[in-house]
Amino acid sequence: MSPDALNSLFSLCIGFALAGALASGYQAMLRRPAGFALLQEGAVPSTFAAVPFLVFAAPFIIMRNTLRGARIERRRFEFVMMATVLAGFWSMMSGTFFLMTLRAAGLLA
Repeated sequence: MSPDALNSLFSLCIGFALAGALASGYQAMLRRPAGFALLQEGAVPSTFAAVPFLVFAAPFIIMRNTLRGARIERRRFEFVMMATVLAGFWSMMSGTFFLMTLRAAGLLA
C-alpha cells in the first residue's frame, strides 16, 4: 500500500472516529441524538454554534440516518451506497483537516 493511500485511509478512520465521538458525546450530554434539525431553529446563536459541530459530526449522522432508513423504510441499495460514499468522502476531508490542525499545533509529527 502506498504512503498516500495509507494516509487517506488513516484520515478516513480518524474522521469517522471524530464524528462518532462528537455525536455520541452530544447524545450523552443532551439525552437526544444529534441531527441536522439543529439548523432549523432560526437565526439564534445556538444555530450558528451547531454549524461547526455538524461539519465534523455529519458523517456519523448521515450513516446513522441511512442505515435506519434502509432498515425501516426499505430504501434501495443505490441510495444507501451513494450516502455511504458521501459520508466516507466527508469523513476523509474532516479527518484530513483534523490531522492538519494537529500537525500545525505541533501535537503530531
